[in-house]
Amino acid sequence: MGTSSLFTEDKSAELVVESVGAATDPRLREVLSSLVRHLHAFVKDVQLTNEEWETAIGFLTETGQMCDDVRQEFILLSDVLGVSMLVETINNRSLELATESTVLGPFHMVESPPRESGDRIALDGKGEPCLVTGRVTDEHGTPLANATVDVWQANDEGFYDVQQPDIQPERNLRGLFTTDDNGEFWFRSIVPRYYPVPVDGPVGRLLKATHRHPNRPAHVHFLVTAEGHRPLVTHLFVKDCPYLGSDVVFGVKESLVRDFGEVDDPVRAAEVGFDNPYRAVHFDVTLLAEARAEASR
Repeated sequence: MGTSSLFTEDKSAELVVESVGAATDPRLREVLSSLVRHLHAFVKDVQLTNEEWETAIGFLTETGQMCDDVRQEFILLSDVLGVSMLVETINNRSLELATESTVLGPFHMVESPPRESGDRIALDGKGEPCLVTGRVTDEHGTPLANATVDVWQANDEGFYDVQQPDIQPERNLRGLFTTDDNGEFWFRSIVPRYYPVPVDGPVGRLLKATHRHPNRPAHVHFLVTAEGHRPLVTHLFVKDCPYLGSDVVFGVKESLVRDFGEVDDPVRAAEVGFDNPYRAVHFDVTLLAEARAEASR
């Protein structure tokens, strides 16, 4: 064995990259090689100490241990570091004809129950009633019938159902809707509230150590799908929320901000089963055909 193949600081990354077998999947080789080079360069740049590396390993270990069926601490870590939003932006930068996307977030951990158009998703009766209406079309404005609109949101105190299993009804403020022949959907909910991401784990300690607030602006999550079209993960943000400009996960886009305005219409209120006045918001969604999306990449 020649000494040229032994580990040294100067050629550390090159030795690891060269150790990858010739039969390795090309994309895996590309991604892993870049990761190794950047990671080794980072360690050299900051002159990482043994104690700091042990702390980092402990942090990542605890992050994994915090993950379960209803909580994904690694997604939360990716979110607060801006990586989730960066990946989302890179993968959608050429899709300007579609509604803008944003992060999935760490709370899409359970299936939303199928619901009929007009159903209430606020099962506990709490919060300020809000009528949500919208339409799903393709990039030409053609309505997409039978599209699925998956929605989920926090309650009026800033908690998701999975965070309060002993307080909120199961699947509270979640719903899976299907658009009609005109591509339209509507449901009854409440005005969402801003809320802090979970801070009782390693990500929370990281935010505290870096003097960052943990808050997300008020929003409703949407996951919209239709046959032959690229799925869309997006949010509907409440205008004038104080955290629009400092979202802890960097997910706000101006095109997704809406006024959840007050409606004074006794007739319409009676039709939808609300007291008058009530709040309402409209959100049209444009999906891009899969073939068009692939051509744009």
